[in-house]
Amino acid sequence: MKLLKLVGVLLEYPDPELWSHREELLDAADEATLSPERRAQLAEFIRDLLGRDPLEAQERWLMLFDRGRAMSLLLFEHIHGESRDRGQAMVDLIETYRANGLELASRELPDYLPLVLEYLSLRPAEEIGDWLRHVVHILELLAARAADRGSSYAQLFEVLVEIAQGRVDLTQMRRRVASEARDDTPEAIDEVWEEEAVRFGPEAPATDCAPPLRLPAGTTSLESKVSP
Repeated sequence: MKLLKLVGVLLEYPDPELWSHREELLDAADEATLSPERRAQLAEFIRDLLGRDPLEAQERWLMLFDRGRAMSLLLFEHIHGESRDRGQAMVDLIETYRANGLELASRELPDYLPLVLEYLSLRPAEEIGDWLRHVVHILELLAARAADRGSSYAQLFEVLVEIAQGRVDLTQMRRRVASEARDDTPEAIDEVWEEEAVRFGPEAPATDCAPPLRLPAGTTSLESKVSP
C-alpha cells in the first residue's frame, strides 16, 4: 500500500533529500485511498514540511520525537518499556522480517514505526490490517499526544488510525493525554537523566543491552494495553 510508504517517509527524520521529491510526495498524497478532506490535510502537511528550511524541520522533528519517551516512534517503547521481554521480542520481529525477504541493516531497530510501515507497504491488505489493529491504541495515543502539543504530525497518526479501523475517534485518548504529565520539559528530562545515571560496581542495575521488541502478524499477538 503506497499510502503506508508515504506516511512512513513523512514520519522519518527529515533528510534534506526529501525536498527534491516534493512533487512525488504531493502526487502520492493525491492518489491516496482516503477521503478528500484527509487527502487535503496530507497534502497541506507536505507543503508545510517542505516549505520550511531543512534545519528548522529537523529541529521541529527532534523537539517532538526525541525529547522524552511519550512520542517515541519505537512502538515497543509503549508496550514493554524497560521490560526484559524486549530482547526476545526484537528477535521475533527480525525473524518475521527475514522470513518475508526483508534484511535489516545492523543498526536498524525493527520496531521503528517508519520501518514497520515500509515493511507493511509490501504486504497483503489482510496482514496490514492485522498489524495495524494490534497497535492502533499506540497510534491513537501518539495522535492525541501530538495534537496536544500542537503538532501537525498528529495528522499522520490519524491517517494510520483510519486505515486500521476505518474511523478516528480520539475522545478517550485526548482525555487521558490531558491528565498526563509532560515528559519533554527541561525538568522532566533532567529527572530522567538522574534516574538513568550509569552506576558501576556490585550495585549496578541488572539490565541487559537488548533493544526493543516485537509486533504481530507472523509472531504472537501484542496486548492492546499501552503504557503511559
